[in-house]
Amino acid sequence: MSGFPDPIATGLERGWKVHDTADPNLASRYEFDVAIVGTGAGGGISAEILARSGLSVVMIEEGPLRSSRDFDMRESAAYPSIYQESAARKTKDKAINILQGRCVGGSTTVNWTSCFRPPDATLAFWRDRYGLSDLTPQAMLAWYLAVERRLSISLWSVPPNVNNDILRRGAAQFGIPAPAMARNVRNCFNLGYCGTGCPTNAKQSMLVTTIPVALDHGATLFTRARAQRLMLEGRRPTGLEVQWLDEQGLRPSGRSSTVVARHYVLSGGAINTPALLLRSKVADPARLIGARTFLHPSVVSAAVFDERVDAFDGAPQSIYSDHFLGLDDIAGPIGFKLEVPPIHPVLFSTTMNGFGNAHFESMKRLRNTHAMIALLRDGFHPQSRGGRVELRADSTPVLDYPLNAVLFDGARRALLKMAELQFAAGAKTVQPVHELGSAYSSWASAKTAIESLPMEPILTRVVSAHVMGGSAMSADPATGVTRPDGRLHGLDDVSVHDGSIFPTSIGANPQLSIYAITARLSDALASTLTGRAAAQLA
Repeated sequence: MSGFPDPIATGLERGWKVHDTADPNLASRYEFDVAIVGTGAGGGISAEILARSGLSVVMIEEGPLRSSRDFDMRESAAYPSIYQESAARKTKDKAINILQGRCVGGSTTVNWTSCFRPPDATLAFWRDRYGLSDLTPQAMLAWYLAVERRLSISLWSVPPNVNNDILRRGAAQFGIPAPAMARNVRNCFNLGYCGTGCPTNAKQSMLVTTIPVALDHGATLFTRARAQRLMLEGRRPTGLEVQWLDEQGLRPSGRSSTVVARHYVLSGGAINTPALLLRSKVADPARLIGARTFLHPSVVSAAVFDERVDAFDGAPQSIYSDHFLGLDDIAGPIGFKLEVPPIHPVLFSTTMNGFGNAHFESMKRLRNTHAMIALLRDGFHPQSRGGRVELRADSTPVLDYPLNAVLFDGARRALLKMAELQFAAGAKTVQPVHELGSAYSSWASAKTAIESLPMEPILTRVVSAHVMGGSAMSADPATGVTRPDGRLHGLDDVSVHDGSIFPTSIGANPQLSIYAITARLSDALASTLTGRAAAQLA
């Protein structure tokens, strides 16, 4: 869309140091103080703090550099261009669809802007089980405030769209709290297409905030460049092999460079960071790398209303409920968070069950359809062990995430509760998104059906946009890959600054948690590398 200032375009005109796979003059060797792999929530925050502290920094991103001039609110353009595996990344058994960004800014460029501080109960669990004694709400408060100020994170005060208001209305019928959530936006146009890249730069993603600042402070950016492996001699990395990808940015082009740095920060996310460590053959006697990777597996309930919902219009997520986190008698041993996703035609069509005429009829009702999702809080129950990142034959990663009885118990309970809330809000029909589910015209018939639906992989439609763990922090190397300061236990001069360091899921949308925790880690790292106080976020 034209007419809005594009900080990426103006920065490139000013001479930012950006190297892309199409550059014919790529060097075989580069040297920097810090090499950061990935430009999402962890990499973007780290880049600003380290670059503003006077360190020479390179950011290595396997996705392309896109900006508001490219974002036209079309799913057909966005998914192949700026998402992992064209927004069709799946677990090994194809039972869970995973939405992740693959572009400069990572998932912060394509997410729905929902921001939550990590629940106190999550931090307490980590302190108790993993020895992360410094992660108290009091110790983290200054970091929450710093990143909230930097990224314009505040409660969304605009009245919710109909899609979100239905959650509020249904919850109100039972006296269940359903407050407004915080969003990282500035001068938001309330368009509703955050997931395809913000065309007005209202979303305060890494793409328009920390990365431009880092580049203005002399940082370098590599795009369509895959960090293939750390080259190791004992405990020390001697370099990072970077493969330049083909013009489509999907496969190696045959060209490569070696990046040599004083310190390496891995911020590729909770699938790609463990994969890089596995490709690098980092010593891992306890097989912890890639283990305990969590997703907030999410189930979906669709409802049709007589009123127009237009769930593609307006802030995608603005109302939520945490009422069913920790209520074992109702929500079961997993617990779940309730939110509302936007409904855009492509994602809706690929998520809804049914074929032929039945699917066609569902699509015809799109404007009157509401969706609710329940995010299962995995990682806290003994039988909720998450998944494991593995490498395919071509060294690309895949997540093996078994869905077991404990998770399916939470899924059934969540589908029941969502249907009840939707009928209470005035739904005409409710359809659990399950291969054998149908549209039910009453709560009684929906309850009977959901209680009898077989909870099995593939049949039960499960999605996720939150990937955490796989390089867990722990004070004890027997239970974690990284130390409490983010550095690897068994390797010198390597840190992990992304959601893969979380020992469990967060129990909330993770971007604010990643921002705050990696800001804290980056501050300490900058001080260590420079011998002076780190620069603060702008």
